Amino acid sequence: MTTADSSYGRLRAELDSLTTEAFRDELSEIDRLPTLDIARLMNAEDATVPAAVAARLPEIAAAIDDIAERMARGGRLVYAGAGTAGRLGVLDASECPPTFNTEPSEVRGLIAGGPSAMISAVEGAEDSKELAAGDLDELRTGPDDTVVGVSASGRTPYAVGAVEHARALGALTIGLSCNADSPLAAAAEHGIEVVVGPELLTGSTRLKSGTAQKLVLNMLSTLTMIRLGKTYGNLMVDVRASNDKLRARSRRIVALATGAEDEEIERALAATDGEVKHAILTLLGEVDGDTAARLLTESHGHLRAALRAARGSEGPVGS
Repeated sequence: MTTADSSYGRLRAELDSLTTEAFRDELSEIDRLPTLDIARLMNAEDATVPAAVAARLPEIAAAIDDIAERMARGGRLVYAGAGTAGRLGVLDASECPPTFNTEPSEVRGLIAGGPSAMISAVEGAEDSKELAAGDLDELRTGPDDTVVGVSASGRTPYAVGAVEHARALGALTIGLSCNADSPLAAAAEHGIEVVVGPELLTGSTRLKSGTAQKLVLNMLSTLTMIRLGKTYGNLMVDVRASNDKLRARSRRIVALATGAEDEEIERALAATDGEVKHAILTLLGEVDGDTAARLLTESHGHLRAALRAARGSEGPVGS
């Protein structure tokens, strides 16, 4: 037996042992069913995903608190994965600047093979731990950063390698997978294993596994930003008004937060260079734009704390 044959045999044995790769005999003739019946089957499968995520909420919440602590010190959130998992990380990272007014460097998505892998597969990239280490070194990853390895199987070398290297650099590490007892979770400080079971199409982990990963990534970024004061209640007060839709949303957010009339809102936004959070503070705290900026700086961006300061009330800094 050649070395290649031996390697192939080991990989096949690994795949055979994974829940995400399991064959479901009861679906072996799914292609013969009417389209509506297949759609109902798929929809029923998808409906099981939120419960699988719910079972991991304590682990998810603990990870978020640790991420927020580091980001409050200036650290970054970095996702690392291959294929669908990598694309989901890049997607989540790319949505943070317009939603939460973060800098592009604050939340990053790394995909095995680089940006071109977002569109087409880069052969062999997911099999390299060294590639992951190099990508993290290029970012100058350090102790205040958080690296989230994302892999449905929980064994993808790129994701595992990213977590192992990040941990050696002192960064916080999280392993998100869809199989129990995965090498990825074992390598990370926070292992989050959302076991959704075998897929409708054998091994197609862009389905339930991908949905589960998207739900968890939504939580990691969104709840971290809530903890960092990027929201006021359920309003995105740090939204970046970079287009007409977001400019209209900015005005609506100020209206919902303050109940002010349109003319007051326009004046407040003009006095604060369009910064939604600052405009809300000028209206609710009855301060000018410069004072609003100072109070928000002193409260590390937490609007509720800045409002307390503006009103002269006592209370701990925070949201």
